[in-house]
Amino acid sequence: MSGTGVGIGQRPENRRQRFVKLLWTGIWLVYLSAPANDLLHGGHSTGVRILGWLGLAAFVTWYMLLLFRTGRGERNGVVLASLGVLAAQSTLLALTLGREWLVLFVYVSIASGAALPLRMARWTIPAASALMTVIAFATPGGKAFLAGLLIPALLGGFAMTGVRELIRTTVALREARATVAQLAANEERLRLARDLHDLLGHSLSLITIKSELAGRMLPDHPDKAARQVADIEQVSRQALVDVREAVSGYRRPRLAAELAGARVALTAAGVTAGLPAEPDLTGVPEDSETALAWALREAVTNVVRHSGARRCTIEVLPRQTLDGPVLELSVEDDGSGDQGNGPGHGLTGLTERLEKAGGTLEAGGTRQGFRLIARVPAAAISADVGSGS
Repeated sequence: MSGTGVGIGQRPENRRQRFVKLLWTGIWLVYLSAPANDLLHGGHSTGVRILGWLGLAAFVTWYMLLLFRTGRGERNGVVLASLGVLAAQSTLLALTLGREWLVLFVYVSIASGAALPLRMARWTIPAASALMTVIAFATPGGKAFLAGLLIPALLGGFAMTGVRELIRTTVALREARATVAQLAANEERLRLARDLHDLLGHSLSLITIKSELAGRMLPDHPDKAARQVADIEQVSRQALVDVREAVSGYRRPRLAAELAGARVALTAAGVTAGLPAEPDLTGVPEDSETALAWALREAVTNVVRHSGARRCTIEVLPRQTLDGPVLELSVEDDGSGDQGNGPGHGLTGLTERLEKAGGTLEAGGTRQGFRLIARVPAAAISADVGSGS
C-alpha cells in the first residue's frame, strides 16, 4: 500500500497511517451514541453509570487495539481470543444495562470481518449475530431492537470481509506487477548481454588474430603488416557501428513508458495530470511511436520547468487526414505560456525529429496557457507513395 494510507487488515507503519486509520475507524464509533445516551439519560444510579462508562471505554479500547494490531502475522488464535473478550464485554453490558447495548455486537461482527480471514470470519460473524439474538431475547425490550441490528451485523461483517479480500488482492497484484517488471528488466539485460556478445565476439576474435599476424609480419614484411592493420581498422569501425545500433535500439523511448513517466514528473511538480488510457499502437511504425514519445517527454519537461501550471491535460488520439491516418499527441497546460525564450533547442530538435518520422509539430500559447500538438503517421508509408508513382 502507499505511504499515505493503510487498508483494512493491515497494520499502520507510520504516524500518518495511524492517524488516517484512527480517523477512518473512529467515524463508525458514532453508533455508540445509544449506549452513551443510556448512561446519560437512562436513569441509572451513579455507581452503575461509572461502571458503565468504564465498561464502554474498555470495549472501545479493546476494539481499537484489535483493529490496529492485525495484519502482521498475528496468530488467528490470538484474534479469536480478542473477539471472545469483545463478545463477553458486549454480553455483560447488554444483560446488565439494557437493550441499547446490543449495538456492541455489531462491532464484534465487523471486527470479525476486518481481523479474520474469510474462511474463519464466515463462521464468527453468524456466531456473533446468533449470540446477539440470544441476548436480545433475554433482555427486556430487546426484540424490538433485534430487527434493526441483526441485518447490519451480518451485512457489515461480510462487507468488511469483502473489502479486506479486495485490498489483499490489490496488494498482491501490485507486488506481481513489480515482480513482472523486474523480470522484464532482467530479461532485457540478459538479451543485451547476449546481443553484445554475439556482435563483439567474432569481431574481437578477428582483431586479436590479425593483430598477432601483423606483429609477426612487421619486422620482415611491413607492407603486409600494414594491410593487416587496415583490416583491423575496418573490423573495429564495423564493430563500433554494430554496437551503436544495438544500444540505440535499447534506448528507444516507448510511448506507454513516457506516459507513466509524465504522470510521475507532473505529480512531483505539483501539477494535476489528466492522462489518457494506454493508447492502441497496433500498426503504428516504430519511428512514429519513438518520435511521439520524444515529443511527450519534451512537452512535459517544459511544463514542469517553465510554465508554472497547476493542471496539464495529455491526449493521444487517432486522426484521419488527407495524407492518411495519423496519431496525434496533445499536451495543454493552464500555465503562463512561457515555454522559454523563442522556440529553443528542445522544440527545434523535436521539430526535426518529427519531420524525420514524417510528422509535424504545432506549439503556441492559448487563452488558458500553452498547447503542443505533435502528429505522426499511424501507418507505414508504402514504397509507391513514397516514390510518388
